[in-house]
Amino acid sequence: MAQAPGDRTERHRRPRSALALSIMGLLAALGVVVLTGLGLWQVERRAWKLDLIARVDARIHAAPVAAPGPASWPQMTAAGAEYRKVQVRGRFLHDREVLVQAVTDFGGGFWVMTPLATSEGFTVFVNRGFVPTDRRAASSRMEGQVEGETTVTGLLRLSEPGGAFLRSNDPAADRWYSRDVAAMAQSRDIDEAAPYFIDADRTANPGGLPVGGLTVVRFYNNHLVYLLTWFALDAMLVGAIIFVAYDERRLRRAARGGSETMREA
Repeated sequence: MAQAPGDRTERHRRPRSALALSIMGLLAALGVVVLTGLGLWQVERRAWKLDLIARVDARIHAAPVAAPGPASWPQMTAAGAEYRKVQVRGRFLHDREVLVQAVTDFGGGFWVMTPLATSEGFTVFVNRGFVPTDRRAASSRMEGQVEGETTVTGLLRLSEPGGAFLRSNDPAADRWYSRDVAAMAQSRDIDEAAPYFIDADRTANPGGLPVGGLTVVRFYNNHLVYLLTWFALDAMLVGAIIFVAYDERRLRRAARGGSETMREA
C-alpha cells in the first residue's frame, strides 16, 4: 500500500534536541515576560491618562482662581497646574508682544503673546488669541490693543521651550515656533516673568482680533488598543508554546514506539 506524502513527512520528523528546546524555551519565556510587561504598562498608562483627562476636564470647567504669583512658581508642575482656569488683572504691554506661528481652524497665522504687567507686581505672558498672517502687524488691529487696566481669564499653560519639530525659535530674528516664555521675556527685556502663560478665554476683543479661546484640549488615549494588542500577542505566543510542547511530546512518543518495533523485529 502506498503511503501518503504526509505520512512520509511525519515519519522523517525527529524530536528536537535538548539544546534546541532549551533555547526555544528561553526565548519563548522571555517573549511572554516582555509582552506581559508591555500589556501591564499600558494598563497603568491608560489609568493615568483617564485620571489626567478627568482632572483637566474638572479644571477647565471650574471657577477661576488667582494666577500663581512668584511664591508659587518653584513648586509648579504640569500635573498640578496646567489647564487650571485662572484670572489676573493688569495692563498689557502691547509694544512688547511676540508673534508665534500657529495653525488653527481658521488657517495659518500667529498667536499674539502679550506681556501683562499684573497688579501683583509680576509679568505674565497672555496668549490673547489668533490673528491671520495679513493682520500680524499691530497697526492693522489697533481696536484690539486694549489700553488701561483689564482682567484676563483663561487657562494656565506651561512654557514650551526650544521651538517646534525641526524648527527652533530664533529670538535674534524674532521668529517663534513655540511659546517659550523665558526666551520671550529675555527677548523683550522683561524681568520676573511667570514661568507659564495664559491662554485667554473666548471673551471677544474689540474689532474681533485677536480671536481667543482656541485652546485645544485633546489627549490621545489609544492605550486600550495597545494593551489589547500586547495581551493578544502574549496569548498567541503562549498558544504557540503549548502547541510546540504537545507536538514535541507526540514526536517523542512516536520515536519511542518506532524504536520498540525495530527491537521486536
